[in-house]
Amino acid sequence: MSQPAHNPALLVLEDGRAFTGTSYGATGETFGEAVFTTGMTGYQETLTDPSYHRQIVTQTAPHIGNTGVNDEDDESQRIWVAGYVVRDPARVPSNWRATRSLDDQLKGQGIVGIAGIDTRALTRHLRERGAMRAGISTEILDPDALLEKVLQQPPMVGADLASEVTTFEPYVIPAEGEKRFTVVALDLGIKSMTPKRMAERGIEVHVLPATATLEEVLAVNPDGIFMSNGPGDPETTEHPTDLLKALLQRGKPYFGICFGNQVFGRALGLGTFKLKYGHRGINQPVLDRATGKVEITAQNHGFAVDAPIDSVVETPYGTAEVSHVSLNDNVVEGLKLTGRDGRVLAFSVQYHPEAAAGPHDSAYLFDRFIELMTVHSEQLEGRA
Repeated sequence: MSQPAHNPALLVLEDGRAFTGTSYGATGETFGEAVFTTGMTGYQETLTDPSYHRQIVTQTAPHIGNTGVNDEDDESQRIWVAGYVVRDPARVPSNWRATRSLDDQLKGQGIVGIAGIDTRALTRHLRERGAMRAGISTEILDPDALLEKVLQQPPMVGADLASEVTTFEPYVIPAEGEKRFTVVALDLGIKSMTPKRMAERGIEVHVLPATATLEEVLAVNPDGIFMSNGPGDPETTEHPTDLLKALLQRGKPYFGICFGNQVFGRALGLGTFKLKYGHRGINQPVLDRATGKVEITAQNHGFAVDAPIDSVVETPYGTAEVSHVSLNDNVVEGLKLTGRDGRVLAFSVQYHPEAAAGPHDSAYLFDRFIELMTVHSEQLEGRA
C-alpha cells in the first residue's frame, strides 16, 4: 500500500476562493459542485454512492483513510464523486479488513483529490455562500486560470443525472428465506444496500432502469413500487414522475427515499427547490411527526420538496401531508399519502434508512413498507 503523494494541488471555488494543498489520489484536474459531508465514518460508502455523481466532496472529519478500503463496503460498482477533499489523509491504513489504501483506490479509479487544506474553513465558506462549482488541479496551479475553467462548468440546477447513474439492464435480488412480496425498484442511483435490506425481509426486488416504461413495470406484477436515491435536479425527472403518477392512479403501494421522495412530491403536484448547501452526513436529526420520535439519519441531498408543514394537500390520489421534518432547518424530510378510507397508500423519506455505515434508527421504514403491501394485498383478496 503506497503512501499519499505530495505533489502540489489547487482547489478553486467559483467565487474565486482558492485553497493550496497536495495531491491525493490521481493527478490531473476535475470539476463539479463543491459540497461537504459531516460523517466521521463510512467514507467508502460515501465515495461509491451514486448520489454524489458530479460533486467534489469535502470530508469535515479531519482524519480520512485510517481503515483503508475493502471489497465488501462499496455501495456500487465504482467511485462516483467527481473529486475528493480531505485534511489529514492516513499515511498507512490499519484495519484487518483493508485490502488497499484509500489513496491507491482513488488513483486506480482516476479520482483527483486534494489534501492538507483547511477543510473547516472550506466548510464554513460553503455554509455561508452555498454549494458552488469548483475545480481541483495538479496541472494548473494559477487560481485565475483554474477559475476560468470552473466558470465554464454547468451548474447543478437543471442537471439530469439519474440517467447517467442508472443500471442499463434490469436485474433481480432474490428474497432471503421465504418470499413474501415482489417489488419493482426504479434505479435513480440506487445503493446496493437498499435492495439487500428489502431482500432480508422476504422481498424479491426487480431493479429496473430509470427509463423503464409503465408496461415494463406492470409486467413484473409487483406488490409495491420503490424509487431510490440519486443525483441531480428533481425538476428534470419528467419520466419517473409521470411513471409514478400512473402507478399511484392504479393504487400501487409506494415507498421512496431521497430522490424518490422528491419524485413523489412532484407526482403529488408539489414543487422542489435547491438547498443552500444541502444535507450530507450520518448525523442529521429528523422528527417523525406521527410518533414524536427523533431519528438520527444518514442524508445526501442538495434539493428538497416544497410542501406546507402544517396543512394537507388534496391530490388526485388522496390527501398528502408532511410526515417528517428536519430539526436543523425545518426542511421537509418525508411525505405521506392517505386515501379517502384513511388507509396510507404511499410514503417517502428524504434520508437513507438502509445506511450501511449507520445509523440504523430508520431501518423500521422497510417494515412499514411491508405493512403497506400487506394491507393492500389483503384488501385485494377481500375484493376477489
